[in-house]
Amino acid sequence: MVNLFYPFSDIEFIEEEMKDDNTLCVEVNDNEVIISYELDSYISKIDKKCRVKEEVKKSIFKYMNKITGKKLAWGTLVGIRPSKKALEKLEEGISEKEIIRDFNERYLTSKEKAKLCIDVAKWERNIVNKDEKTISIYVGMPFCPTRCAYCSFTSNPISSCKTIVEPYLQCLKKEIKMMSKYVREKELNVECVYFGGGTPTSINNEQFEDVMKSMYESFIENSNVKEFTVECGRPDSITREKLMSMKEYGVHRISINPQTMNDSTLKLIGRSHDVKSVVETFKIAKDLGFDNINMDIIVGLPGEKFDNIEITCSELEKLKPHSITVHGMSIKRASKLHENLVNNKKFEIPKQDELNKMYERTVNMSKKLDMKPYYMYRQKNMVGSMENIGYAIEGKEGIYNVQMIEEKQTIIALGADAVSKVVFLNENRIERFANVKDVREYIKRIDEMIDKKINLLDSMYN
Repeated sequence: MVNLFYPFSDIEFIEEEMKDDNTLCVEVNDNEVIISYELDSYISKIDKKCRVKEEVKKSIFKYMNKITGKKLAWGTLVGIRPSKKALEKLEEGISEKEIIRDFNERYLTSKEKAKLCIDVAKWERNIVNKDEKTISIYVGMPFCPTRCAYCSFTSNPISSCKTIVEPYLQCLKKEIKMMSKYVREKELNVECVYFGGGTPTSINNEQFEDVMKSMYESFIENSNVKEFTVECGRPDSITREKLMSMKEYGVHRISINPQTMNDSTLKLIGRSHDVKSVVETFKIAKDLGFDNINMDIIVGLPGEKFDNIEITCSELEKLKPHSITVHGMSIKRASKLHENLVNNKKFEIPKQDELNKMYERTVNMSKKLDMKPYYMYRQKNMVGSMENIGYAIEGKEGIYNVQMIEEKQTIIALGADAVSKVVFLNENRIERFANVKDVREYIKRIDEMIDKKINLLDSMYN
């Protein structure tokens, strides 16, 4: 709770006898929570109907809200999948009005955010998986053209990994082939195939075409896949040839991710493309016949203010993509951005009031483009305690995104650092297996990765 209001601060818990005038003290007894700091104190009565832990969180939240003046619309709700709570309540037959009241009373969540959870849950209810033999496939590419300042993923700048790219691709194709064989033997139904990363398009044209062909022959050809998505990523790695390969091998949905439409920010965060190339790449994709194009943007990028998000939203309104994913800036400890913020270097994050206005602008953009929210998740260390949310024109929603977030479908994940999830629907249980992160280790241990994945899947499908 304290970190929500004081991000990037170290919080130290100390013994009572070590406290001094600068110590924030929280005392919990049978009837109340007492918070004291310096000469100030705050007392909150405990609601006997609620868990004590929830009451303590609410008390600290209210006190921090009082002394900082920050308005955090999600309240004490910090879980990754808030829409899941709304979906469960809708399934129980609880009314929208009651759900909104429960979110507010239990978590201090605003009416707008509670309604957002309900809107997303109502759409998800129609698509969330209900069949254990229906699965999705994730294929990961752990390379990128360069490493962005905010990135903490296992992505390797491809210029420094040239000697291992081809061995990695050979191992990836082997894993694709073996898992395709397993899927066919067990008569599993593949709903979605998602090619992500890293940046799948960071490899050269020939290598990309080869991987696309392998994925198509293994999972797409002669099947009933509903959605084949390629996260194309940055325009500096997307070529006409790669887009043509995607068309040839049956890709339904692509994502072109500018993150911002401000050249100065792109340079600051370590991207080697400009806004003009984003527009050109988008137009090439449309000219080639792609009719389901997503674009990702980030709210809260270092150095950006409301005027910057206004430019980004205005440019996307001109392009008219079929869906937009709005991410809140998440400051991961393994990123360069976190290091620079801690060391008070050149990066600066917008204040809370401005972040709220920036998010509101993205909501207005979605309405102008006639899009509705269809999936949502939250992350730790998000600036402004906001959310990541997908908006789409009706019929252009990303099915894989919903299945991945709601965790009701088994996902077989291939590639370095890819995490497979086997969902036992009848037992309400999930088992996971993660491939090793390091690309060289993945290459050395590919047979081990395949065998362990099959063993996990056998616990479900044998």
